[in-house]
Amino acid sequence: MAAQETVDHKYVYDFAEGNKDLKDLLGGKGANLAEMTNLGLPVPPGFTITTEACKAYLATGRQPDGLAGQIEAHLESLEREMGRRLGDPDDPLLVSVRSGAKFSMPGMMETVLNVGLNDRSVIGLASRAGGNDRFAWDSYRRLIQMFGKTVCDVPGEEFEHAIDDAKRAKGTDNDLDLDADDLRGLVDTFKKIFAKHTGREFPQEPREQLDLAIRAVFESWNAERAVVYRRQERIPADLGTAVNVVAMVFGNLGADSGTGVAFTRDPGSGAQGIYGDYLANAQGEDVVAGIRNTVPLEELERIDKKSYDELLDYMARLEEHYKDLCDIEFTIERGKLWMLQTRVGKRTAAAAFVIAGQLVDEGLIDLDEALHRVNGAQLAQLMFPRFQLDHEYEPVAKGIGASPGAAVGKAVFTSARAVELAAEGEAVILVRRETNPDDLNGMIAAQGILTSRGGKTSHAAVVARGMGKTCVSGADELQVDVPAKRFRVAGQTVSEGDVVSIDGTTGKVYLGEVPVMPSEVVQYFEGTLDAERTDDPLVRAVHRIMTHADAKRRLAVRANADTGADAARARRFGAQGIGLCRTEHMFLGDRRELVERLILASGDQERQQALAALLPLQREDFVEIFREMDGLPVTVRLIDPPLHEFLPPLEQLAVNVAVAQERGEDVAKEEALLAAVRRMHEENPMLGLRGVRLGLVIPGLFAMQVRAIAEAAVTVVRAGGSACPEIMVPLVGAVQELETVRAEAEKIIAEVVGDSGVEVLIGTMIEVPRAALTAGQIAEAAQFFSFGTNDLTQMGWGFSRDDVEGAFFWRYLELGIFGISPFESLDREGVGRLVRIAAEEGRAARPGLKLGVCGEHGGDPDSVHFFHEVGLDYVSCSPFRVPVARLEAGRAAVETQGSDSR
Repeated sequence: MAAQETVDHKYVYDFAEGNKDLKDLLGGKGANLAEMTNLGLPVPPGFTITTEACKAYLATGRQPDGLAGQIEAHLESLEREMGRRLGDPDDPLLVSVRSGAKFSMPGMMETVLNVGLNDRSVIGLASRAGGNDRFAWDSYRRLIQMFGKTVCDVPGEEFEHAIDDAKRAKGTDNDLDLDADDLRGLVDTFKKIFAKHTGREFPQEPREQLDLAIRAVFESWNAERAVVYRRQERIPADLGTAVNVVAMVFGNLGADSGTGVAFTRDPGSGAQGIYGDYLANAQGEDVVAGIRNTVPLEELERIDKKSYDELLDYMARLEEHYKDLCDIEFTIERGKLWMLQTRVGKRTAAAAFVIAGQLVDEGLIDLDEALHRVNGAQLAQLMFPRFQLDHEYEPVAKGIGASPGAAVGKAVFTSARAVELAAEGEAVILVRRETNPDDLNGMIAAQGILTSRGGKTSHAAVVARGMGKTCVSGADELQVDVPAKRFRVAGQTVSEGDVVSIDGTTGKVYLGEVPVMPSEVVQYFEGTLDAERTDDPLVRAVHRIMTHADAKRRLAVRANADTGADAARARRFGAQGIGLCRTEHMFLGDRRELVERLILASGDQERQQALAALLPLQREDFVEIFREMDGLPVTVRLIDPPLHEFLPPLEQLAVNVAVAQERGEDVAKEEALLAAVRRMHEENPMLGLRGVRLGLVIPGLFAMQVRAIAEAAVTVVRAGGSACPEIMVPLVGAVQELETVRAEAEKIIAEVVGDSGVEVLIGTMIEVPRAALTAGQIAEAAQFFSFGTNDLTQMGWGFSRDDVEGAFFWRYLELGIFGISPFESLDREGVGRLVRIAAEEGRAARPGLKLGVCGEHGGDPDSVHFFHEVGLDYVSCSPFRVPVARLEAGRAAVETQGSDSR
């Protein structure tokens, strides 16, 4: 029993004990450090404290029983392996304390380097480094700075101001020009800043430093920026972070030392080659923070060819082992290469498709795996427009294209201002010298990010790529003055509010607004770019993967389209029919007058006259749509919204009548209209006289629409075409409603269709919870169900979408009640259960029942997987989202197949 308890509460693992498949327990960083260790790569020794320890700490506010002893045991083992003790005044062991969650969250949680340094061991460190006093004092000031900010909430800008003061006193703007005496003085200044804000001296006991740093990493899981990032990236909030304690190796020992980040392929384009950044005489945070501009990784061949060759060998081994693009952090300490981290690298949407195709060609993965490695959100990014540069647009600066796309907006210089203007509907570009994790909210709000420092591996670049945001980094021609809210470039000043345009592919920066044009991927889907003849690797990769997705998917994909033009675009994008044709859109514009005549009709004769006038207009609408779809199914929803939505607002009409009466004008017609609007006014029209209720209350309304649909279908067929109409009755809550409408519709259809061969299906929308719960009964009168998940969500949650999203959804998201709006991605547990019940009970009553969904959830990637899982026949969405739904339907089939095989 005691032995079992010990196993159950193992909180600390040496690197040699783990592997890459233990990410849930060891986090991504710890699992991959273990994997590299097991592959025989030069990884500094260390150990990982598990995510289970973090979750226990966050639940109770204290370390779980047994953790302290396990840390002590593994620390002693590390000291024996390194031949040094933590804090030894003569030859100190120093360690880094790093976060590492299951999913990469770059810069969102905490890291503390050089733990173990104090006033005595800094002397020993200098001695061990061959009398390199500058290195030792630089390491000490870094510890106080990181520890103060991370562990004790000392304002980071105070340390930065002190560094700036020291450089100013030295007459330089380069950190490297500060000598050992300067840094010794900076340490004293940092200690005073620390004491002022904490009320205590900087801790000299190394084990206290270690324990406090571990606690800080645990607590950083719930830091505001980490919470915001998880929400943005849909990372579950209950995973916790692991903590990695690693023996320090130093890239800041001189010219023969340095640090860098490498990618096995270009994370921006997917192209093969040598990609990354290197910074001599620096520690790792100098690279990712972008505080000094790096050199391209290939420069390392000239600087240190031995380390460069070793690095290329390790990169090749890791990519072959992980079968994917790898993101690698490394340090060179006096000519010795150390591998500090690897992970499957974040990449742009374009790179994701290109790399997936490359790996298939190289035999590392198959097409099923390639399909699994891309997603609909990435495909949607590729369909965004790009700059149209057929005229002379001269860039004023050129940086590094860190995350592609075309972004235009007003320049802003703080995260807060970006959020503020974006909330007002303004497009903004966040301009910074370099970003840091505190800028996350502004980065989310901005159309794009522009920095004067940093490279492809800087914080701005990595986070922007993960979010699909356009980013140009390292545009060092920009002289950014954040306090003054401006930057200067090429002799010009750009102030807050001035429009700039940035190209995240080329890295070019333009003043003013540059026009945009459709992306190559949209041109491919539109049929104006032939994937078989183009040399564009992205278009070829998209075509290849989409072809495989279409071959694999079970779900058909239809489009929501109300006009012939919409139908034509939907077909070009690969739609296999129309899942929702909204007839109410056909009553707008010039036809409002006819609707008014219908509403104001004083008897059957006037009503029939109004309906007769509407009939040919409806018929021509359907003829156009049926011709475009040419035999593909077209689901036409009979009129759904309350009729008063087609009339002027009550308040506006009342004012107009009162003013006209005051002027003595003839307002008989307006008064009649006002009386009708008042008569039809409802406190909650979404739950009032609409949908099937209109068809039952207003004689002839549905009959006119059914006749128009049937006559249009016959017209197309007799002209040599093909039509497959499906009539959908909205808002049904009881089978008797559908039976009544169907009986009348079938008589009209039989009369119109005759011997034309046209077959018309009659079904219903499942959008009222009662319909879902009585689906077995309703299926006896319905030939198909189409789930109206927008209304089903409104009624299932008791939300009025138009009212609640701006009113309190932000707070629900902030509190974690929602991970994402239920109108954006289907609520599986609640609304999804209604869909599942209706699908199962409907098919039990009518085995051949056709099932689809026509709310915008039909184009949401996560929701598509759910609809595949519950057995729907098709999803329907807006034409632009059809390719996304096709891709996700293929991915859902492949993932189900993989799950079944396991």
